[in-house]
Amino acid sequence: MSQDQNSLITRWFEEVWNQNRHETIEELMPAECVIHDGDANIRGPEEFKLFAAGLRAQFDEIRVEMHQAISEGDLTCLRWSSSMIHKDTGKPLHTTGMSLIRFRDGRFAEAWQNWDLHGVMEQIATPTSAAASAT
Repeated sequence: MSQDQNSLITRWFEEVWNQNRHETIEELMPAECVIHDGDANIRGPEEFKLFAAGLRAQFDEIRVEMHQAISEGDLTCLRWSSSMIHKDTGKPLHTTGMSLIRFRDGRFAEAWQNWDLHGVMEQIATPTSAAASAT
């Protein structure tokens, strides 16, 4: 089962984030699933689509690279990194994160994720070398 879960979480990140496939959200995330993202609780596929749309409104060229997945029982943890372009500044950004998913019947039951949002905000706020030399 753990290999199946590793494949499913890899598929989620590849298809949902790298390919922007909403069908995969519907397929792997049932209505009762909650994703805990910091203080936010994202309930079901419709709220997740709004969450993803909010990120896509701020960032272009979102690309997630999956580094390592570990499973035990019904839990799978994935270590990942992401690159993107901030739409307002054109800056390339990078972040890292971890996601822990509890599976039930081949779908997400609940998930917790942490990623370095503070680091992303610092990258946005830091002047580029051209802008810094102009001041």
